[in-house]
Amino acid sequence: MVIVCTSIFFTNILVRKIASDERQKIKTWAGAVQQRAKLITVTQDFFHRMQIEERKHVETLAIAYRKIVDPTVLDADLSYNIEIVSQNNSIPVILTDEKRNINSVRNIQIKPGVTKLEGKLLKDFSVYPPIVVNYGGKDFLYYKESILYTDLKNNLNDLIRGFFSEIANNSASVPVIITDDTKHKVIETGNMPTYHLNDPYYQQLLIKEMSAENEPILIEISGKKQFVFYKDSWLLTQLRYYPVIIFIVIGLFLLVAYLLFSVARKAEQNQVWVGLAKETAHQLGTPLSSIMAWVELLKMQQNVPSETIIEMEKDVDRLQTVAERFSKIGSQAALSKTNITELIYNTIDYLKTRTSQNVHYYILTPYDVQIFAPINQQLFEWVIENLCRNAVDAMAGKGSITINITDEEKSVSIDITDTGKGIPKSKFKTIFNPGYTSKQRGWGLGLSLSERIITNYHSGKIFVKSSTIDKGTTFRIILKK
Repeated sequence: MVIVCTSIFFTNILVRKIASDERQKIKTWAGAVQQRAKLITVTQDFFHRMQIEERKHVETLAIAYRKIVDPTVLDADLSYNIEIVSQNNSIPVILTDEKRNINSVRNIQIKPGVTKLEGKLLKDFSVYPPIVVNYGGKDFLYYKESILYTDLKNNLNDLIRGFFSEIANNSASVPVIITDDTKHKVIETGNMPTYHLNDPYYQQLLIKEMSAENEPILIEISGKKQFVFYKDSWLLTQLRYYPVIIFIVIGLFLLVAYLLFSVARKAEQNQVWVGLAKETAHQLGTPLSSIMAWVELLKMQQNVPSETIIEMEKDVDRLQTVAERFSKIGSQAALSKTNITELIYNTIDYLKTRTSQNVHYYILTPYDVQIFAPINQQLFEWVIENLCRNAVDAMAGKGSITINITDEEKSVSIDITDTGKGIPKSKFKTIFNPGYTSKQRGWGLGLSLSERIITNYHSGKIFVKSSTIDKGTTFRIILKK
């Protein structure tokens, strides 16, 4: 935890510093956009004034043309007006009659044989309304922007396009959306994923997000307002979430390390239990052989009741079964198709003579109902014995144990119900952990071993089906058929 906290602390310091530099970079970029926008606005104002001056110049030309064709004008004035017309070397003009028949042209080359203002030529010279030149008839002076003005205007348009392109693809790597004055129509985007930008809903979502993060930049070009929306760069966004990502990665590393440690510890515990079980089976072997020999000697004695010898043989057989059970722990248990009903009846018959007479056993399934499942007989008997003995302890040696066997399509269910003190619901899973016990004596291995036998060796399930405090508990075992 110290390593994690130290790492996140210094990472946060680094991220905040980089984020501060990034924000300053964005502010500088936004200021530069504002200055460039002002420069373009001033340039446009200049072009507008220049356009007005050109219009005045053309009107002067119209007056000069009018006086040139006026016979009442004196020679001195005529020379002056001719000089005005001859000095026009930049503004393209076409003088026509009222039917648009071309009388004269200046500063423009037209194709040979063209005598009428029409088609594309008329369209080019119809941007501005013609000026009437009136004397004895009706003539019109058509004109368009001067060559110099047109070149400058094209350069300005290129400047505006380059300006928008530079905003969109800025060096600060800031995601940008440029809209019209309605803030709905997108004009240009930059540093943005394009696969969503055709979706109007997604566009408005981005614009709303950007406007909440930064005040949009207002740009006025050609009398039209545009808004530049922008937000923090992708790099800055990544840096903000970087400490969280580090924390998650370290957390996952610790989780995996803990799981691996738990698995290793559980494997080590299993090895200890297996070693203990096999050693127990080995230690039981020698005295068990001696007891078997003593039973045979007792059979030769005439004064020993036969009932005593029979019961002793049963106990010896049980000891052999116990030793065999312990020897099977850790080994692959052989499963064989067994009549569950008969096995449980035999197990309960053995337990009846070895528990208090105040404990009553009830098996709801009739003896002659055969229910088969693949089991290891010695290990499965051990599970039934453990559950019944735990039930006797829970009832303090007085009560009833009811067993019900249910034959289903793909499984066999065995319910063992006692009338003991019950188990709290919070302990339903804990009771199967090694070492858990509610008794003052014991190691708490009975239910843990039972759970391992059913789960690991029989691929079945064992769990607390239900329990009520001071009324009793029902354990359920499910075996695959």
